[in-house]
Amino acid sequence: MKMKEKPLLKFTQFRGGKSMKREVPGNCPICGGDTKITEIHCKKCDTTIRGKFDLCKFCKFTDEQKYFVEVFIKNRGNIKEIEKELGISYPTVRNKLDEVIFALGHKVEKQTVNQKEILEKLSNGEIDKNEALKLLNR
Repeated sequence: MKMKEKPLLKFTQFRGGKSMKREVPGNCPICGGDTKITEIHCKKCDTTIRGKFDLCKFCKFTDEQKYFVEVFIKNRGNIKEIEKELGISYPTVRNKLDEVIFALGHKVEKQTVNQKEILEKLSNGEIDKNEALKLLNR
C-alpha cells in the first residue's frame, strides 16, 4: 500500500499575485545528483546572498521519507499508531525507519529476531499472531 504523500519544508513563490508553495528539491530531478542552494533572498529587507549552500540532511529525504518522519514524530514513535495511520505492518514500519536512518548517514545494522520481545508485543496486543509469525520466521 502506498503511503499518503504530504509535502513539508515549503518555500513560497509569487506568480500573478497568487502564492504558490514549492519544495526545494534535495536531488536533481534530471540526473538525481545533489543540489545546492545558490541564492537566498530576504523578503523583509530585500537582501540577496549568493553562494553555494548545502541542503540539510532532512531536505534530501524523498517525499515518502519526509511523510514517514512526520507521522513518526506526530505519533511520538508509537509503532502501533504509525502502523494504523499508514496502513502498514510492523516490519514495514521498521524498514522505513531503517531507510531514514540510512539516509541520515548512519549505519543500519540488521536486527536479530528477539523472540521474547515479539511474544511480549503479541501478548500486549501490539501485534497480531500473523505479524508475530512473520517476525519470528525472519
